[in-house]
Amino acid sequence: MTVSNILLSGVVGSTAYGLAHAGSDVDRLGMFAAPTEDLHGLHTPKESHVSTAPDRTVHEAAKWCRLALGGNPTVMELVWLPDELYEVRTPLGDELIGIRTTLLGAQRVRDAYLGYATQQFRKLQNRGDGTHTEQTAKRIAKHARHLKRLCTQGYELYADGRLTIRVDDPESYHRFGEQVAADPEAAQPLLRDFEERFAGTRSVLPDQPDERPAEAWLRRVRRHFYTEATTAAPA
Repeated sequence: MTVSNILLSGVVGSTAYGLAHAGSDVDRLGMFAAPTEDLHGLHTPKESHVSTAPDRTVHEAAKWCRLALGGNPTVMELVWLPDELYEVRTPLGDELIGIRTTLLGAQRVRDAYLGYATQQFRKLQNRGDGTHTEQTAKRIAKHARHLKRLCTQGYELYADGRLTIRVDDPESYHRFGEQVAADPEAAQPLLRDFEERFAGTRSVLPDQPDERPAEAWLRRVRRHFYTEATTAAPA
C-alpha cells in the first residue's frame, strides 16, 4: 500500500502497549493529506487505506480529526505515542500533537472508552458460551487485555487529561487475560469498578472538545497541499 503525503505514522497496538509476545503482529497507524485539488471534484478521494501483512491503517486528515474529536480510542493513540514509536513525523504532524488536548471532551472520552470496553466484555461473554478451544482461550485473553487497557487509559485521559500508551506492569494484564479466559465473567468486577471511578471523578477536561484548533490546523494542511491547476494558454 502506497499512500502519499503522510503527516504522522507510527507503531501502535500491542507492541506500543508493551503487551506483545512472540509472533504478535506489528500494527501501524498513520494519517495522510489528500491533495487539496482532489477534494473539489465529484468523487472525493478514499478516506482510509487498510492493509494486512503488514497491518497498517492510514486515515485522511479530515477523517482522522473527526474520529479523534469523537473520542475514538484507536486514532487518539497516534498523537500520544512515545517518540521512538513514530516512523514518520512531519512539521504539520508536530502541530497536531501540539493541540492534542483540545481534541478531548470529558463526555466523549468517557462514552468512547467505556463503550469500547463494554463491547469487549460482550465479546468475552459470547466467546465464553461456545466450545472452549485453545484458540478461543487465546482470543478471550486478548479481548480481556484490551478491556483492561481501555478502562485504564480512558480513565487516565478523563481524570488527568493525558494518555500513557505503554501500560504499567504488563504482566498483570497477561494474568488478567488468563483469569478471564478461564471464566469470562471474571472481567465484570473490573468493568464495574471503572464505571464507578468515572462516575465519581470530576474530569479535568471540558465537557466537549474545542473544534476550532483542529479546524484551523486542517485549513493549514489544505493550504499546504494546494497546487493551483495550470491551464494551457489559448492558441
